Amino acid sequence: MATMGDESTPAAIQEQGRHFSGEQRAAVRDVVDYELLFDCIHCGLCLESCPTYVLTRAEMDSPRGRIYLMKGLAEGRLDLDRDAVRHLDLCLQCRGCETACPSGVRYGRLIEHARGYVEHNWRRGLIERVRNRLISAIFPYPARLRIALAPLRFVEQLGKRGLLRAIVPPFARDWLDLLPALNEPMRLFPEDPEPGARLLGRQTCDPEIAGASRVVVHHGCVAQVLTPSANLNSERLVAAAGYQVVKLARTVCCGALDIHHGNVERAREFARVNVTELAASSADSIISAASGCSAVIAQYGELLKDDSKFAAMAAQVSARVTDLSSLLLDRIRRLATYSLGGEFRATITYHDSCHLAHGLGIREEPRELLRSLPGVHLVELTESDLCCGSAGSYNLTERAMARELARRKVDNIIATEAQYVVLSNPGCEFQIAAELKRRRSPVQVVHLADFLAMAIAGPGRLAPSS
Repeated sequence: MATMGDESTPAAIQEQGRHFSGEQRAAVRDVVDYELLFDCIHCGLCLESCPTYVLTRAEMDSPRGRIYLMKGLAEGRLDLDRDAVRHLDLCLQCRGCETACPSGVRYGRLIEHARGYVEHNWRRGLIERVRNRLISAIFPYPARLRIALAPLRFVEQLGKRGLLRAIVPPFARDWLDLLPALNEPMRLFPEDPEPGARLLGRQTCDPEIAGASRVVVHHGCVAQVLTPSANLNSERLVAAAGYQVVKLARTVCCGALDIHHGNVERAREFARVNVTELAASSADSIISAASGCSAVIAQYGELLKDDSKFAAMAAQVSARVTDLSSLLLDRIRRLATYSLGGEFRATITYHDSCHLAHGLGIREEPRELLRSLPGVHLVELTESDLCCGSAGSYNLTERAMARELARRKVDNIIATEAQYVVLSNPGCEFQIAAELKRRRSPVQVVHLADFLAMAIAGPGRLAPSS
């Protein structure tokens, strides 16, 4: 058995990891923050938390294998070729490995920098370049996305979406499956609900507590076009709980899509706009209906640390990021009595969105809130925190791997026999719903904010949007 002071102590293991591949070399290429590579002690505890390794069982499709690859590229021992690019591209950036890692490897930061190196030093094929440029030019801009979806909205109005799906090529069919119905009215929690439907009864709200906390909901880019109800229900729920909701004068993309694609400079441009607006809002708490956006905003301090004008303000903004369930639970715990409305009988399961669980470390809060709803029975989901394959635009660029992960996720969901699967990220919602529809499953996928609104107010009491 290992004892303190021998070669099995954490410090000794880390030093062994530093020399694992032989004598330490110097970096000759600016691939990643080189010193961070040596935090990895090569223990392999990350392997089973990595979605791509779980499916392929290939070392180079694991975090440890990709770290070897980054180190070889940085030291000039490996060349950037098609195989190297492929292994780096297949990473979902879910950060599950960070949760599993015993030595605190900052894998998310490593893969983000490596992706940037690839984009600056590898020429992709024509189809890949066109596809990536279309994603980059449309998805971060809500107005452009609405224009791009206008033809589909018209097709839906004619009742011909099924016909369109039948005639388009397979890649377009997969993309089409990911889009929710565009013409269905939103169902919103009442702005001024009746006391019986109120999350916290008005009589229990302490005006001093209520007036002290200001909350802003960052509406994001894709979310405000495809799942606006999640944003609006989030605002109305926190308002019903006694918080003061403040609106941003201007909202732009959080930068997550650019970070995923290695376009860090435009991500910083978006971050500067958001930091300016979020700081000006004087909000005590910042939330988003897209957990991926929340995780990126929480990284703004790191992203802008070298920007003398924005560094301090970005760090302050990042420190205010939380989530909807944490805010509502905090209010419940601070008040002696509360009302959750009438009973809503349903069996549900909960999927951990990657960046909420692994990026922000929020796991139990949504579950505790869901369990507190009268009549709701929560069944735990096997592999609840294994990525579903959405991962930003991953399900558009890596269709085969994304579909395999969606199948695995839905197998586990169906096994729970739940009526609803609740989650905290629109991308996960689209990905899982698409696979459930392909199987003609009756299970409904619902964003946490929408489910809370439905359960608290009652399905018949949600007001349709005008």
